[in-house]
Amino acid sequence: MPTVPAALSVDFEFFQHAPAYRTAAGTADRSALGLDGVETILDAFAAADATGTFFTVSDITASHPGLVERVADAGHEVASHTHSHRHLPDLTRAKRREELRGSRRRLEATADADVTGFRAPSFDIAGDHFELLDETGYGYDSSVVPCRSIPGWYGGEFDTWRPSPATAVDPSAPAGLAEVPVAAMPGLRLPLTGTWIRFFGVRYTLAGMYWLARRGVAPVLYVHPWELVNLPEIRGVPERIYVRSGAYMRRAVERILATPFEFVPVRTLAEGVGEGDAGAGR
Repeated sequence: MPTVPAALSVDFEFFQHAPAYRTAAGTADRSALGLDGVETILDAFAAADATGTFFTVSDITASHPGLVERVADAGHEVASHTHSHRHLPDLTRAKRREELRGSRRRLEATADADVTGFRAPSFDIAGDHFELLDETGYGYDSSVVPCRSIPGWYGGEFDTWRPSPATAVDPSAPAGLAEVPVAAMPGLRLPLTGTWIRFFGVRYTLAGMYWLARRGVAPVLYVHPWELVNLPEIRGVPERIYVRSGAYMRRAVERILATPFEFVPVRTLAEGVGEGDAGAGR
């Protein structure tokens, strides 16, 4: 039995929110691609008697408020993934603040629960990120991936591997904010989760979870609901989006939740952070 918990989080967005769709030449013939994936994930959590965190694009509260309510009613944490899923550094400071403040208010009103966590779209944050999180009432962030630089993606900026005060990432961050990094593979320093489950296979992810646990690091994973559905072919969407999506990812989620880890919301990991904690341990 691992001596640390794990977190399986969900970046609760529909495929139409994803950059791969927004920049494609074609369009989908139906809206809310990924809706069935949310149901599948909820069922998998229930079957495993586990809880998680749904970092939710608050635009979904307008079209599918009942689904957000169901997530909260099932005991999962509802956190923010912005309102529109636009990349924060592309926006003005005022618009970034509104993405954070507005999404939190909408999600709290729909879920009838406090929203204290945040994850940036594509893990892309601006220099004033932690300052704005503090101004808009958040308690923790989960937008850091301690991986090597991946051209066209992210990485190479941070070396914080375990839940830590946000000052471990940005020394100027306000006191009291926590950072809960997303898992990367030690040594290899590639992401352990998300798209990389599909690229390298779920056994890669499972091995990395145990490797991190032996080092006392709680693995934080994430998936997208649209990765669990059979996506239609859309002109201009990169082929990598379709790799092992659908049935493979549905089984992968079940295999992850079948491990002997205790799966907890990301907020639980953030609440365990003390000001003296160090972030770079691997």
